[in-house]
Amino acid sequence: MRPTDGDWQIEVLRSVEELPPGTWERLAPPDDPMWSRGVFTALERSRVGPTGYRYLTLRQAGEPVAVLPLCLFRELMLDRILGPHERRLLTPLRRLAPRLLRVPMLFCGHLLGQGHLLTARPLDAHAGRLLVQAVLGLARRERLGTVVFKDFAAPDLAPLRAPLTAAGFFLAPGLPDTELALTAATFEEYLTGLPAKPRRNARAKIRRFQAHPGLRIEILAEYRHLLPQLLALYRQVMDRADQTLDVLDHAFLAALTGQDDPRSRLVVCFEGEQAVGFLLCLFTGDGATGARIGLDYRLAHDAAIYHNLHYAAVRLAIGNGCRHIRFAQTAYEPKVEMGCALIEQWHAMTHLRALPRAVLRRLLPPALATARAQALGPHRTEPTRTEKRPSHAAR
Repeated sequence: MRPTDGDWQIEVLRSVEELPPGTWERLAPPDDPMWSRGVFTALERSRVGPTGYRYLTLRQAGEPVAVLPLCLFRELMLDRILGPHERRLLTPLRRLAPRLLRVPMLFCGHLLGQGHLLTARPLDAHAGRLLVQAVLGLARRERLGTVVFKDFAAPDLAPLRAPLTAAGFFLAPGLPDTELALTAATFEEYLTGLPAKPRRNARAKIRRFQAHPGLRIEILAEYRHLLPQLLALYRQVMDRADQTLDVLDHAFLAALTGQDDPRSRLVVCFEGEQAVGFLLCLFTGDGATGARIGLDYRLAHDAAIYHNLHYAAVRLAIGNGCRHIRFAQTAYEPKVEMGCALIEQWHAMTHLRALPRAVLRRLLPPALATARAQALGPHRTEPTRTEKRPSHAAR
């Protein structure tokens, strides 16, 4: 499909590999490993949730100037993306009419990370309108009634705010991202720089781990042989998760093993030869991400495995010369104690039909705000921030 508007052209690609060589690397943020080409290739090879992927590509005079990744969900179970309170309210409906909980939905951005519109320069209002119109056109053709720009920080959403509002989209709060700025030269210097109480707590958790001589933490570049153990640990975490929009599988993890872009490393805790915890870490440029975690809850609390996996990831990121490391949108209390900032994120959403759009506009923002407050817990009043680092569009 190649609709044109003067020297503008939009095409919809089915794979990241269909982009001209070098395009993705030129447009993607250079310090966010979740936006490396390899992550999207791994997603396409796996079955982590969506029924398909698309890449909306905007060209000017034949040159790609912007790319917006899309995830197609033909029948997304609504209770997979809501909090526990909302799921309890939906229990009778799930039992009596489960089909009503299956929602055709189009996600714009990144299924696993912060949303971006990939562009090397700010787009003007006309280009923004073309992109929003193309998104809605694709949703109509694919019969995906609900459209969501997922987890966009304010600077990345700004170029699209006016056309989104004009097209009937409304904003709802997302869960904040977590980012730890790495200014220390060593892990010990990082610990010393923490406030007194978090510093004492961190040292106590390190001693708790060291009190279990049968446990050790290793850093692995090749971990394909451990995938069955890792997936069993990951399932323990997902069984306790409030939301399960995406569930990583064997194919996704296998595709990332030993990658150079992004550099993939597994921080893994062993008891003897058995993995009892892991944190998948990805690196690109001077950025790092602790992407997904798995835990054996039989040992996790007593040995403080969760915290020590994160400490090992911080040590690894500092050793790799990273300036920041991001973690998932869960467990805010320990991450704030580690020194992470909470980065404000938003969803922009709509429905193709007027009545469902009005219902969503009325119900979803307060429901998501409640879910956000519950997830943040004691940190619900913790000041969040917008991105202070310049967006990739401004570099």
